[in-house]
Amino acid sequence: MRLDQDRHSPSAAPRRSRRIPPPPRAEIRTAETQVHGVTLRDDYGWLRAGNWKDVLREPDVLPADIRSYLEAENTFCKALMAPTRALQKELVKEMRGRIKEDDASVPQPDGPFLYYSRYRKGAEHPLICRKPRSMAGKTGRAGEQIMLDADALAEDKDFFDLGDAAHSPDHRLLAWSADEAGSELHTIHVKDLESGDDLPDLVKDTTGEIIWASDSRSFFYVALDDDHRPSRVKRHRLGEPAELDALLHDEADAGMFVDIDKTQSGRFLLITVGDHETSETRILDLDRPEAKPVLVAEREPGRQYSLEHHGDVFAILTNARGAEDFKIVTAPVDAPAPANWRDLIAHKPGRLILDHVCLKGRLIRLEREDGLPRIVIRDFADGTERSIAFDEEAYGLGMDAGYEFETDTLRFIYASMARPAETYDYDLATGARTLLKRQEVPSGHDPDRYKVRRIFATASDGARVPISILHRADLKLDGSAPCLLYGYGSYGSAMSASFRTRPLSLVDRGFVYAIAHVRGGTDKGWRWYLDGKRENKRNTFTDFIAAAGALADAGFTQRGRIVAEGGSAGGMLMGAVANMAPELFAGIVAEVPFVDVLNTILDDTLPLTPPEWPEWGDPIRDVKAFETIRSYSPYDNVTAQAYPPILAMAGLTDPRVTYWEPAKWVARLRATMTGGGPVLLHTNMEAGHAGSAGRFDSLKETALAYAFAIHTVGEGWDAAKGV
Repeated sequence: MRLDQDRHSPSAAPRRSRRIPPPPRAEIRTAETQVHGVTLRDDYGWLRAGNWKDVLREPDVLPADIRSYLEAENTFCKALMAPTRALQKELVKEMRGRIKEDDASVPQPDGPFLYYSRYRKGAEHPLICRKPRSMAGKTGRAGEQIMLDADALAEDKDFFDLGDAAHSPDHRLLAWSADEAGSELHTIHVKDLESGDDLPDLVKDTTGEIIWASDSRSFFYVALDDDHRPSRVKRHRLGEPAELDALLHDEADAGMFVDIDKTQSGRFLLITVGDHETSETRILDLDRPEAKPVLVAEREPGRQYSLEHHGDVFAILTNARGAEDFKIVTAPVDAPAPANWRDLIAHKPGRLILDHVCLKGRLIRLEREDGLPRIVIRDFADGTERSIAFDEEAYGLGMDAGYEFETDTLRFIYASMARPAETYDYDLATGARTLLKRQEVPSGHDPDRYKVRRIFATASDGARVPISILHRADLKLDGSAPCLLYGYGSYGSAMSASFRTRPLSLVDRGFVYAIAHVRGGTDKGWRWYLDGKRENKRNTFTDFIAAAGALADAGFTQRGRIVAEGGSAGGMLMGAVANMAPELFAGIVAEVPFVDVLNTILDDTLPLTPPEWPEWGDPIRDVKAFETIRSYSPYDNVTAQAYPPILAMAGLTDPRVTYWEPAKWVARLRATMTGGGPVLLHTNMEAGHAGSAGRFDSLKETALAYAFAIHTVGEGWDAAKGV
C-alpha cells in the first residue's frame, strides 16, 4: 500500500492548524576545560547529575532541576506527538497482533528434563518451565513444573528484567537473577525446585550470569565494582553469606571487562578478560570448584581467543599470528599455552569465523562470507565437513547448542526479512533437518507479499556497502516511497537480515525498510570492522550516507524521504549524519544515542570509558585520537544550519549511554540550529539502555518512533519548524 493511499496520509483529511507550545530551553551554565591546548566549552554539562551513580540505583534521587527539565522535555514531546496519538495506539495494536501471546520456546533436553520458557496470554514476562523428558513431542501442560514466574515477580514494580535462569546440574535448584531499576545491577536468588522455597542466598550487584559448579553446591558470578564495571569473579557457596564469597579474579585494569561462561562439555568454567581488541582466558575444572583458575594465554595486545573443549584438547578460535578473520587451533588440555597451538581450521581471508562449539565427535562453526552466514560441521575423526546454508539474497542464521554435549542433534534458527524464524533440529549423523517451530504471526503474514533485496552502495573510497531491503511486493519502485534506513556500525557487530515483525507496520504503509551494513561492523569480515573504527570512524558515517543515496538512485525512495534510525553507538551515527548531510533525511530517530562522544571518552571515571578506548582511541593520552573524535563527535559538531526533525530517546538509569548525552545534544541543537526541526526528547524515567523490559510495554516506545517517522514523511512538521 502506498503511503498516499493510507488513512494517515494528507489525502485522508484536511490538515488542522494547532498551537505549538514553546520547547523547553535548557539553562546555559558554561563550563570550560583545557585539553591538549584546546578549550572545550560545554553549556549543558550541568545536566549530568553529580550523584548519577546513586540515580542508577534509586532514580528518585535525581536532582530536582534536572528532573524538572527532563519532565518538561517529555511534556513537550507528548504535546508535539499528540496528532499521532491514535496512530501510536494503532501501531501498538498491530505490533501486538503479530506476537503470539501464549508463545513458548522449543524445549531443550538436559538429562531427565526438557527445559523451556513460555508466556501466559497477556503476560509481559515469561514463565521458566520444565517437564519430564519422556513428554517430548507431546502437547499440553501435563507434567509441567513452573520453576519461576517472572510475571508475578514483576508485579507492582516500575521495572523488572529477568537476567539468567540456570538450573543446577542435579536439577534440584534454580539460580536466577533480575534487574529492578534498568541499571543492569542484577541480584541473584536461588530457589529449591523440590519444595518451591526460596533459599536465603542473595547476591547483589552482579552482571546476572550464573555458572554452577558440578556438585550443585556452589555457583560462580561476576560482581560489579563501585564504578559499575564487571571486574571480579566470585564463587558463592550455598548457605553462606555473600560477604564470604571466594574471590577468583579481581581485574586491576579498568580498561578490561570480565565475563564468565562454560564449555559445552560442561567441564570447564571460562573466565574471560577483554576489551574490543584483546582477550585472555582462565579455566577452572568445575569438578574442582575450589581450585585456582589456570591462565591459558596471557593477554597480548590485539590477540583474541575463545575456548571450546573436546576430550583431551581445546578447540580455540583466535586471530593469532595474522589470522585477521580468525582460525581454529587445537591445544592439549594439560598444556594449552600458545606454543602448543596447532591449526585445525586455517585462516581464510574474507571468511569470518564468528563462533564455534564442540559436540561429541564434532566441531561446529558459524561463519560469514560475502555477507551471508552458514554453519559448518566438521567430524573430528576424519576431518570431513558439511554445511548448512540457504539460497536467499539476505537472511539470518544462528545456532543453539543447548545443554548437552553427548548428542547427535544441533539446533539452528533461520529467518529472512520476509520469512518468520524457523527452528530446526539437524541430525549430525544423517544431515536430516526437522522443523520444530515456525514463528507464528497471529494477525497473519504471507511472505510472498514481500520482497527481499540486497544491493550495494559505492562509498566515496570505492568500498561496496551492502544494503538489505524489505518492501511490499506490489510497491511501485518509482522513488516516491518513504524509507526507514537503519544503521549501527560499531564494535564489530553485524546487522542480521532476519525477520522482524515491528517494521512490517511501516512496510505495510508503503515504506521501504532497509539496513545499511556499514563499516564498523563485521558484515564483510574483520577488515570491514577495522575500516570503521578509531581513525577510520568517519567511514561509518559516509557509508550510511552513501547507502541512503544508493537507495534513492535505485528508485527505492528519494532524497528527503528517508528517515534514519539507530540506537546506542548507532545513535552516534544518527548524530553524525544529521550534522554531515541534514538535507538527505526527512527525519532522524536516535535511540539512547551515544552523541557526547568526546566528553564521555575523556572521562575515565565513567563505567565504560576505559574499555572504549580501543574502539574510539584514547583522547586523554593521544592528541591525534582527541582530534579525530573531536572532528565527528555529534554534540561538539552541531552547527548553525537547518536540521531535519529529530526524535531522541533516552533511559534515566542507562549505565551505557547516560541520559545526559541525548539531553545535552537536544539542548545544543535547539540553541544552535537555524531552521528545520522539531527536535524532541523522550526520556523513559523508569528504564535504562534497553527501554521498557516488558514485551508489550516496549511496543509503546517503538510506536512512538514509528509514528514520528510516518508523520514526518506524511503531514510533516511545518507548524513546528525551528523547535
